[in-house]
Amino acid sequence: MDNLKSQGAKAFLWDFFGKMAMHGTAFIVMIFLARLLEPSAFGLVAMVMVIVSVAKVFTDVGLGGALIQRRRVLPVHYTSVFYFNIFVGAGLTLITFFSATLISDFFNNEELVPIVQVMSVMFLITAFSSVHTNILRKELNYAALTKVNFFSALLSGVAGVALAFYGAGVWSLVTQALSRVVFYNLFIWFASHWIPSLLFSFKALRQLWGFGFRIFLSGLLETIYTRLDVIIIGKLFTPAALGFFHQAKALDGMIVQYSSGSIMAVLFPILSKVQNDLPRFQHIAIRTLEIICFVVFLLLGGVYLVSEELIVILFTEKWLPAAAYLKILLLSGFAYPIGALLVNILKGRGNSKAFLRLEIYKKILLSINFYVGFIWGIEGYLYGLVIVSVLSVALNIVFASREIHLPVLQFIRPMTVQMLLSVVAVIFVLYITSGLELNNILLIVVKGFLFTFLYFLISAVFRTAPFTTFRNQALQVLRRKNRVKN
Repeated sequence: MDNLKSQGAKAFLWDFFGKMAMHGTAFIVMIFLARLLEPSAFGLVAMVMVIVSVAKVFTDVGLGGALIQRRRVLPVHYTSVFYFNIFVGAGLTLITFFSATLISDFFNNEELVPIVQVMSVMFLITAFSSVHTNILRKELNYAALTKVNFFSALLSGVAGVALAFYGAGVWSLVTQALSRVVFYNLFIWFASHWIPSLLFSFKALRQLWGFGFRIFLSGLLETIYTRLDVIIIGKLFTPAALGFFHQAKALDGMIVQYSSGSIMAVLFPILSKVQNDLPRFQHIAIRTLEIICFVVFLLLGGVYLVSEELIVILFTEKWLPAAAYLKILLLSGFAYPIGALLVNILKGRGNSKAFLRLEIYKKILLSINFYVGFIWGIEGYLYGLVIVSVLSVALNIVFASREIHLPVLQFIRPMTVQMLLSVVAVIFVLYITSGLELNNILLIVVKGFLFTFLYFLISAVFRTAPFTTFRNQALQVLRRKNRVKN
């Protein structure tokens, strides 16, 4: 148990600080690009990337997750998945390349044709690295993954900014996206030390298919529905409007990654290793939920308070419309990290049937919001998303509590407590700072300090379970670092 805990802690720290470095680099790159390019350029690339991201799900069809979840994996399993991914990736590249005109007709924008054709090669390139990535994840080797992600983000970011500086426009974003997957492939092959043999077996694929196919369907639904808003906005509104929305969504996604991305990345392999030890499984799940709740509502509340000042400082006033979208997105930002944890409970236990059924129920809720929300425009859709997020988390809780035989209240309590504390702290800070006439930088400092102080103070006074768990884990990390130094 201690060895797995140590492996998990090490993997989390590598992934977390790696994500900070990687997203920090990507964030700096995004600032330069947003200042150099017009919002419409981001909107054009967002239209293409949504098609690419949906089609990319087919390059793996859930087999990567099955490789991680399966306890006994033979070399033939890895090589069979590797060659299958390349075959599918090549097919998707050809289909997308020759569908470029249809895609541009759908969005009523001829500029998309060459962009789609160039970006189509991403499928084939990505297929070469999928198995290598999953091998490192299964081994909890997040040190290697962190280095690969960081350097590929850094080098591609430099390439994108350089082209934007010399007036390449939208092609600087295309180059950044393509060069990133190229660099990632080169680095991951060196990092994993795994070289595919010529083994291939349909039987090996079938052994992985039962779990993997349901994960694939769930992943396909998730990918489509998390990007359907971009498709609808790209179809109904201008590229500039989509650019504002895309930038707000990107910032919201970055906050989610900081709050829980590392925990989610490490958690699935760990839960898969202890899936037959229910008490231990329960303990890991609840403690992880408490930590996520504490961190998520701290970040969401803080960024909500300073969203307008942040947008103006980073991207200039031409991006100010994105601030309104960001504030509404933050209201539903808790749903992904908490929902991802609860979904990992089902995946870690190998219950892909319940996992797929849950995803279908949640997508029905999203479908209703897509139909009703956009009647009132982009903001109407986003406010509807807040309601959908609450209902989706409730469904996640019901399924997770059944799977590991814990009361629903044990999941609801830490989430509700920290949410209320965050809301109280936000309201208090807004009241205090409402009459202040300061520049944007000072406002960010004042609001951020007050909110953080109040959030920690109230949590400590009431001794909430998320605060206690977070404090204990933080102290353990500090003690471990001190022991290493001594």
